[in-house]
Amino acid sequence: MNEILFFGSNKNPKLIKNKPNEKITKPIQFKFENENENENEKQIKQISSGHFATIFLFENGKAIEYLNENDSNQNPSKIQIENIQKVTVGVQNEAILTIEGNVFAKGKDINPKNPNQFINISSLIEDTNDRIIQDIVSGAYSIYLLTSNQNVYGIGSNDFSELGNCSTSVFLLNSNQELFGCGGNLKGRLGLGELKIEKNIEELTKIQNIPKGKIIDIQIANYHSIMLIENENQNPKRKLYSCGDLHWNGLGKNNDTYEFTEIKSSLFENDDNILEISVGYKHNLILTSKGKLITFGYNAYGQLGTGNIKDKLIPIQIKLPKLRFNEDISNYHVLCGDFYNSFLYYSPFLSSFSNLEEDLIKLFERKEFCDISFKTENGEIIEAHKLILKYRLNQNQNQIEKLKEIISNKSIKESNQIFEMIYSNKIINPKLYYEIKEIINSNEKIEETIKRIYLNENENENEKDFIIERKEKQYKFPKLILIMRSELYRGMFLSVTEDKSNKVTDYSELSNKSFQIFEYWIYSNQIKDEIQITKEIIDEIEIGIDYFQLNQTNPNLIDLLINKFNNQKRKK
Repeated sequence: MNEILFFGSNKNPKLIKNKPNEKITKPIQFKFENENENENEKQIKQISSGHFATIFLFENGKAIEYLNENDSNQNPSKIQIENIQKVTVGVQNEAILTIEGNVFAKGKDINPKNPNQFINISSLIEDTNDRIIQDIVSGAYSIYLLTSNQNVYGIGSNDFSELGNCSTSVFLLNSNQELFGCGGNLKGRLGLGELKIEKNIEELTKIQNIPKGKIIDIQIANYHSIMLIENENQNPKRKLYSCGDLHWNGLGKNNDTYEFTEIKSSLFENDDNILEISVGYKHNLILTSKGKLITFGYNAYGQLGTGNIKDKLIPIQIKLPKLRFNEDISNYHVLCGDFYNSFLYYSPFLSSFSNLEEDLIKLFERKEFCDISFKTENGEIIEAHKLILKYRLNQNQNQIEKLKEIISNKSIKESNQIFEMIYSNKIINPKLYYEIKEIINSNEKIEETIKRIYLNENENENEKDFIIERKEKQYKFPKLILIMRSELYRGMFLSVTEDKSNKVTDYSELSNKSFQIFEYWIYSNQIKDEIQITKEIIDEIEIGIDYFQLNQTNPNLIDLLINKFNNQKRKK
């Protein structure tokens, strides 16, 4: 299920067991041990790698870490923290952000008495109303926290204030696209100009002479910084800029520059957009929309993936092995390990249903499907879907009333954010999420929610408002679920010329067993274990997919049926 490519030093930490202490100069497949025995079989969500550790975060909110220890087996250890949203690893620290907005960190400058133990650093913020954390990032020897109130806190090697410590620096970008920097300006990496090289910038200072366009990403290394800027009026619309010292060849050009200037290369074509960048201690990775992986910088450990250990002054494309999920390169991500290694990994937007969470947000705005009202503090009315709320909230009949009470004290903007979080199962506003987290199923994805609708024998049939008749049997579905799963019904129910009939009868091509497979799949995105698959059923399902215009996912229904059919044949 996971696809992770690794290249660089296999010493810190020893990730590739059969190549201890080797320099892996070409991308190879990384595999977890016992991948099918525990949570490692879950889909990767994020990887973060530093000098002493590499953390793998899974979509189920659990994480494991590999430490640089003298353990010849190098078994990964489970991180005993639940509901993890993001991980970040610096030179001498690790930090974890949970869905609830708490941050746990460890390191010798974070917890000197026990540097290997995670502690809750968000609880150290004196203002108790500012302890819900929205984002985190690790500097070399420090950790920065962005709160839901848009305040920034730092903790690390300079007595909880990293400003002015020459060993670390930070950029801050505000909502007006103004960029500020502070900390050590080693080799001019803050882009403040030649006069301030090597100076410690002890207060946030605005970075001048920024190229025109929207700053998509900016990352800082030991001797240089890389900025990604998007401008709709230029080709290519995304360009790279760097500043700093040529030391270790990390600038992507052949001269020092102490203000941000463009990195030019024929590899950045007009119709090839830069999707993502990653900046390590001395090397850089760029991923483009055409699937090119471009690298440059220091390469003594093979971390550029070029097949040798020669440094690269200007960007170069490296050859990749065939990717299993190559149908959508935007689902891949690049990561420079702090010093010595690199990763390319597959981490898609995960929903077993095609864009299902986004569909719920769109349907939230369709009043004709709404059947319950909420009043805000100013008397504005917000209408919602009782069926979805019923299965998004905890299984307690009082939860809708509790939600009404919460909404009654909120503005229309805050109320809409609350409903967006309930419908999408994402944290849009951590501060508001903290207020509603006790009444929602925060750990349950929408496909599991809808599956419960199907499997709940006590479900009120009156809430299933669309009937499909097949001979003597009737099948009842909520319109919302059909809209989200089938383009046929989406067009039927959302069209301005909608046929108001509640019956569709033309399913004579499908046998009862095939239709039952469709019914279970529409709710659960799964096939029942006890179903026996035949070639005739597979042929029928192929016809049915076209008829239903069923939203397919990866893996799709036909692939699963064929695999199940082949497995059943082998067992016989």
